[in-house]
Amino acid sequence: MKNRKYLIRILGVLVMLGYTAYTTTPMPISIPNLWPKPYYDFAQNKPTVEGFELGRKLFYDPILSRDSSISCASCHFQATGFAHVDHELSHGIDGKVGNRNALALQNLIWSKSFLWDGGVNHLDVQALNPLTHPKEMDENIPHILQKLQEDSVYPGLFSKAFGTTKITGQLLLKALSQFMMQLNSCNAKYDKVMRNETTFTAQEALGYQIFKQKCSSCHLEPLFNTSSFEYNGLAVDPYLNDIGRMKITGKISDSLHFKVPSLRNCQFTAPYMHDGRFKTLTEVVKHYNSLKPHLLLAKQLQKPLDLSDNDRVDLVAFMKTLSDTEFLFNPKYAYPK
Repeated sequence: MKNRKYLIRILGVLVMLGYTAYTTTPMPISIPNLWPKPYYDFAQNKPTVEGFELGRKLFYDPILSRDSSISCASCHFQATGFAHVDHELSHGIDGKVGNRNALALQNLIWSKSFLWDGGVNHLDVQALNPLTHPKEMDENIPHILQKLQEDSVYPGLFSKAFGTTKITGQLLLKALSQFMMQLNSCNAKYDKVMRNETTFTAQEALGYQIFKQKCSSCHLEPLFNTSSFEYNGLAVDPYLNDIGRMKITGKISDSLHFKVPSLRNCQFTAPYMHDGRFKTLTEVVKHYNSLKPHLLLAKQLQKPLDLSDNDRVDLVAFMKTLSDTEFLFNPKYAYPK
């Protein structure tokens, strides 16, 4: 009897705090064969249908910005690999221009660090940067939570996903992660060739051989990136004067080093580089083909590529096989109706 009364009291306290009985629907993430183990620890934020749908709604909702004018999706468009393609540099609230081009959001559960300089080391806190950056969404977490708590819909959605109507910063970030952890691109023509479901054209096959010889040490298959930060020979933009990873570590050796991005869906993620200076893949390949040995260059780039005109065309043809239209146009990731 005493135990029953004690349990009733506990339940009463939980109800007062906003906790309710709830059941979620698991939403497992399929890891492709031969892909590495994800870095993300799902035990700390188990993927569910309810969490995913809440995260998707938040991702597309401008309520997260200071004046409700822009959303996460304003800089991350699904059809372009969740990258920002309208401008060289990302635009934020009040038309403010940022310092970098927004990276594509894909295969994030395999990432150790985030942003061009690696300033964030966990997916669950990645969203804090754009939410609070004065040139992006320019909001603060307490005010976001207040807006969401006063909304007619969000407390119920948080209750379905996390069992509480009390919205906290931790749950907000976990919900956004629930959406982003599902943004996985693994069904491009390249993937189908690797699964023996189709074959490359002669030109694509030539490009693939060139890629493996000249590019794969930085853009490692199957994710086509690494967790490293490198200097790739770009001249410093005198207006931005962006020192890259050195801003985070304070180490001179990290000066002008930026995250090696994935090449997946690169056909659609232009403009390229951290400052969006290149508009086409051909320009990107020409840049790397024109590099001269330099003390600060990544060791993988010290040896000239020596690509012919035909080589460059073949290489670009291969990179286009990394386009995953199923990912780019999947209604599962689109604006919630």
